[in-house]
Amino acid sequence: MPPKKKTKGTVKKSKKKLDGGDELELKYRRSVLDVAVLKEHLVLRREVARQAQASSEELKSRMRGLEQELSEEREEKKDINADLTRQYKSMKTELGVKIQKLETEVTTFRERLGKCQEELKMEKEARARVEQEKETSISELKSQLSHMEAGYQKILHDSLDSLLAHLADTRLHWEDESTAIHLEHKELLSSFGLKPLHL
Repeated sequence: MPPKKKTKGTVKKSKKKLDGGDELELKYRRSVLDVAVLKEHLVLRREVARQAQASSEELKSRMRGLEQELSEEREEKKDINADLTRQYKSMKTELGVKIQKLETEVTTFRERLGKCQEELKMEKEARARVEQEKETSISELKSQLSHMEAGYQKILHDSLDSLLAHLADTRLHWEDESTAIHLEHKELLSSFGLKPLHL
């Protein structure tokens, strides 16, 4: 006995079923593509965080360099002060010895002494200013470093939170669409007189 020919209605229903499967496959591929894009976005964020860490290390290195320079300046200041003090004492001793014989030179020596004292004062003031400026720079660098670290940590956390939220939304959307397609297929099978639970 030859097989019965399918009616037009049956062909249309089968085509509708295939179209539904194609649509589901398309949506699944789009979801996979979205996840891949989000992964690339996360990699980019990690690269930004790595660059931020490199900048942080550079600032730390600069800070250590400034601290080393400040330490060297302090040592140099001590040496200069000791040398100027020694010169001052030497001049004072010489003036004491020669005061009786060199009355005419007293004024000159006193002027030199005054000049040395003024230079010592100016040197101390200049060193104090340099030291204060370097301490201020170190403090500012420490503050900038702290702000940068906090800022980059916030960027990283915000990016991860956004990624997780997007993935959760995508999953809910996919589950809703999957449920709708499943119900549509059940109705289609029922229209053929088939029971979905027996398939």
